[in-house]
Amino acid sequence: GVGGKFEFQESPEDCLLREVREETGLTLKSWRYRGIVTFLYNDDEAEYMHLFTADGWTGTLRDCAEGELRWVPRDEVGKLNLWEGDRIFLSLLARDEPFFSLKLTYRGDDLVGAVLNGVPMT
Repeated sequence: GVGGKFEFQESPEDCLLREVREETGLTLKSWRYRGIVTFLYNDDEAEYMHLFTADGWTGTLRDCAEGELRWVPRDEVGKLNLWEGDRIFLSLLARDEPFFSLKLTYRGDDLVGAVLNGVPMT
């Protein structure tokens, strides 16, 4: 996916539009704010990821210096090398779940906790 860090005084939507334009050359015309993921790694400070999906854009996809950009068919996403927690939020997006809050706790590379909308997942 496309992503990055907030710049000074940006909203999540401002950051989304800028990062997509910078990394892909595309200008989004239609998008949905789908959820927020809180990542806890070891004893580090929490990191937050705002999740959006888009279904309307203009422009031509260009090469990205930050990695290979390519369209992946939905039925092949599960075959990608993903973190365990990524599989959870990608599944929520694929099921078109309403806006959600997901908290993922990692110890090293291992997912040791997942909480969806305040309820632990088992």
